[in-house]
Amino acid sequence: MEVVDLRTSRDLQYVRDSEPLLRGVDGRLHTYVANPRTLTAKGLQELKGQMSQLRPLLSVVEQYRLDLQTLATLRMELLNLSIILTAIQEEIGAYDYEELQQRVLLLETRLHSCMNKLGCGRLTAVSNPITVRASGSRFGSWMTDAMIPSSDSRVWSMDGYYKGRRVLEYRTMGDFTKGQNFVQHLLPHPWAGTGHVVYNGSLYYNKHQSNILVQYHFRSRSVLLQRSLSGAGYNNTFPYSWGGSSDIDLMADETGLWAVYTSIPNAGNIMVSRLDPRSLEILQSWDTGFPKRSAGEAFMICGTLYVTNSHLAGAKVHFAYHTNSSTYEYTDIPFHNQYSHISMMDYNPRERALYTWNNGHQVLYNITLFHVIQSDG
Repeated sequence: MEVVDLRTSRDLQYVRDSEPLLRGVDGRLHTYVANPRTLTAKGLQELKGQMSQLRPLLSVVEQYRLDLQTLATLRMELLNLSIILTAIQEEIGAYDYEELQQRVLLLETRLHSCMNKLGCGRLTAVSNPITVRASGSRFGSWMTDAMIPSSDSRVWSMDGYYKGRRVLEYRTMGDFTKGQNFVQHLLPHPWAGTGHVVYNGSLYYNKHQSNILVQYHFRSRSVLLQRSLSGAGYNNTFPYSWGGSSDIDLMADETGLWAVYTSIPNAGNIMVSRLDPRSLEILQSWDTGFPKRSAGEAFMICGTLYVTNSHLAGAKVHFAYHTNSSTYEYTDIPFHNQYSHISMMDYNPRERALYTWNNGHQVLYNITLFHVIQSDG
């Protein structure tokens, strides 16, 4: 329609410009018809010249004829579309919106109930990436509360890895996607790295240039707890392969709060420690034997640490350490690193999804777990 409109406007101007010439030819023809003796050889030659100038009007008229056919076809398509839309409207109108919303909420509740009944499992696949938003710098972290159960729908974003203090809190995932309805928290102590986690309404993070863990409570806007992670390297002593002061990575899964780090005594291999969220004391630790500098990122699912082999394109989940049996295995679980530089990758047990910060993009991955379902008796 835009093409037809543009062409019609152009051709109409051409017709208007040709109008005086048309009137001149019309007048001459009337004169010659009324009095044939007035037609001379010179007049005939002039008339032929004027007619030659008007010849392009034929192609304009022909184009109008083709445009009429196009518009007629379009009219039929619009009529058909109107009939279809009317039928859809009548079908949708049969359902009440609030009733549908309640049904969706009920289905979501049942879905989460089923997921909880399934319990823990082993990672077998990672879905294609879902880009939620593009915001911030190349490095950062974003998250929702990892505590189960929880009805908290807030989303938090922390841009950068070096001496940051500003945490943005969004009311819902929809608000985060649109970048609206947020409040700002200014942390009393700056953070290091991107290995932060929100657990039961508190932010747990690594204090800049130290191995001190900080618990910041969002509701009271205050620090509830600080404790040193004994022996843990910091300030790019034992980071992931991408650097960024990622020495200490805090995370949560179905079984609780964890710290992933390393130290000089264990030769730079990844240590996994389960933490008490109320005191930040170490409850139990495991030496995985996997060198932390060779890891792109790591995350916990059901007490198992999964490690990627790179933060760049072509990365895959390469290594798994099972804390329940103190055993490890090498895996080959590929995933699409769409923006080629992952600086944060954390599992959220509430959503059964991986949250990643990928080169200024906030990305989700759904996961597939292999479950062994135990029946009563």
